[in-house]
Order: sequence, then structure tokens, then C-alpha cells
Amino acid sequence: MPSRLHQKALESLGTRIVDGVLPAGHIMLAEDLESELGVSRSVVREAVRVLQSAGLVQSTKRVGIKVLPRPTWNPYDPLVIRWRLRSSGRGAQLRSLTEMRVAVEPMAAELAADHAPEWVGEQLHDIANKMRATGQDARRFQQLDVRFHAVVLAGSGNEMFAGLHDAVAEVLTGRQEMGLIPAHPHEEAIELHLDVAEAIALRRPAEARETMNEIMRATIDEIHQEWAGTPRSDAGF
Repeated sequence: MPSRLHQKALESLGTRIVDGVLPAGHIMLAEDLESELGVSRSVVREAVRVLQSAGLVQSTKRVGIKVLPRPTWNPYDPLVIRWRLRSSGRGAQLRSLTEMRVAVEPMAAELAADHAPEWVGEQLHDIANKMRATGQDARRFQQLDVRFHAVVLAGSGNEMFAGLHDAVAEVLTGRQEMGLIPAHPHEEAIELHLDVAEAIALRRPAEARETMNEIMRATIDEIHQEWAGTPRSDAGF
């Protein structure tokens, strides 16, 4: 199956569902999608399988492919996050993920300082020093930032925290694509990352937690206007 065609079908359907162009309850037929998207039945089936795994659709014989309401979507699925960040709901998505990070990442840093093997602190130091050396390369800085936070989450020893890596990576990448990350990395942000690495390496859990909290709070200060006035709902959408 040509991956380009699969990606084309998946992106077309996913983005339209998430943005409400294809509303909850809408029924699609595989043969219609073949014609509309210019792809084969096998490509449609594979795209629908991915959408179904993310909770966006339900495929039923003799009925068709039904678009499901937002509460059924998997809010941690990287594709759902990516599509929401590109949609009219990006403010709500940024808020949800940022608040989750504020709640989780300081604790992850504390746990890493308590329990992580020695190499975790060494690797974090190495990544933070590379972040400093990126100069004006914002994209490279963002890639290293994704890696830094992934190591902290994994270093916590909590598999549920570690499993949030893809969600965090999507929001960091999305912020870069949307121009919500400074063109030139702030020296203060780099120093805070170095401080987190040092606190974890030196087994200082309270310091690791507090410094990571500073990073998270600075993130809120940078982007909170993106969700100003966005209403909340029980489902988090």
C-alpha cells in the first residue's frame, strides 16, 4: 500500500472530523470515499482502521462509517492532538496539554531525581548543553527539547508518565509550527533545563520539581493568550 496515499486519505478524513466539517453522526460509505479521495478500497480500509483506533469513527457492516462525538476520541492519541492543533479547537487543545504538563512533569522530575539511574542525569546534561549550543536554530532546539522532556518522563520510573511522551512531543512540535516558540531560545529557559538536569543528577528531588515547575509556568505565560476566552467542557474539549 503506497504510504503517500494512505497518509492523504487519513489526513483528509481526520482533519475534517476534528474540525467539525464531518460532524458526529455523519455516515460515510467506503465506495464514496474511494471516489472522493482517489484511492483504493484497501487504502480507505487502512485509514478507517486508524481513525477507529483513535475513537473518531465506527465502521459497521451494512451501515457505513459513522463519525463519533468528541467524548469518544482518544485525547492522548498523537494524531488527534496534531489535528486539533491545526483546527479551530487549537486553543482548547493547547490548554489541556499545557495544564497536563504542569501537573505531571514537575512530579516526573522529582521522581527521576529520586529513582532514575545515573545515566539519566548525564544524558539530560548532554541534551541541555546541546540546547545551549544550538544558537539561533529554533528547530534544532525544539527537537532537543522534545528529547529532554521524554528522558525526564521516562526517568521518573512511572510507565504512565513515560507514555505521555508522544503527546508532549506533539504539542512541542505544534507550538514550533504555529510560531508559538521564540525564534531565538531564551537563555533563562536553557539555564532552567540545565538546572533540572543537575538537580536530577545530584539527587535533589525537591529542587528538580520546583525547577521543572518554573519551566512549565513560563510555558503558560508564553501561550496562555491562545486559549483566552475558550470555554471548558466536561469532556475537556
